[in-house]
Amino acid sequence: MIRSILLTAMIMASGNLFSQKLKSVSYQDGSQKLNGLITSNAGKKLPGVLILPAWKGIDEEAKTAAIELEKQGYIAFIADIYGEGKIPADNESAAKTSGYYKQNYQEYQKRISLALEQLKKNGAISDKVAVIGYCFGGTGALESARGHLPVAGIVSIHGSLGRDQSRKNEALTAKILVENPADDKSVTPDDYNNLIKEMNDGNADWQIITYAHSKHTFTDPKSPDYNATMAKRAWNHTLLFLKEILK
Repeated sequence: MIRSILLTAMIMASGNLFSQKLKSVSYQDGSQKLNGLITSNAGKKLPGVLILPAWKGIDEEAKTAAIELEKQGYIAFIADIYGEGKIPADNESAAKTSGYYKQNYQEYQKRISLALEQLKKNGAISDKVAVIGYCFGGTGALESARGHLPVAGIVSIHGSLGRDQSRKNEALTAKILVENPADDKSVTPDDYNNLIKEMNDGNADWQIITYAHSKHTFTDPKSPDYNATMAKRAWNHTLLFLKEILK
């Protein structure tokens, strides 16, 4: 009982923290309203990081990342990919909706591009912007590079590495960091090898870090896959990469 009360108090406290630190930003894709979140340092001229959330939309992991990035001197913006009224309620609908954007990758790239515009409108220095993404958002980070969006670099955190092999490998100018859990059953050896070939064919500046004893959502404290040691290392690797390319 006491544990339950403490857990509830912690959740409420984290919710209050998010509400104090993150501001809602509404923007449009045609008639579709989108609702992103931005850190409280918006309006200052600082490097910017766009955060692409996992398959259920904006979640606590994305919010925590935004607040931590603000502490590091970045303006962080969490993108709304799905739009108001279209946020998945369960895993089944999340798989269907995220699958649509993976298949229709140009629409995904457009939603990312719109979010990048909002980040820059809110003070991010235009040539000092990066994209990081978790899970479905990690796929989006890779699509940012493939779509030649105006970013210095991308970080794909336990993202899906596979793509339609009918797509041609093209030049990749954004620097790429892939943080891949070793025991992620959603990533096949072919996915892994094809991504390396794609990045080499594109003459990309790339790096893949593989985290031992880690399953798919190893960075999410709410997931049964959570690996605290590897999650901390992955975050430190993310910060090191962002510092290199943005500062």
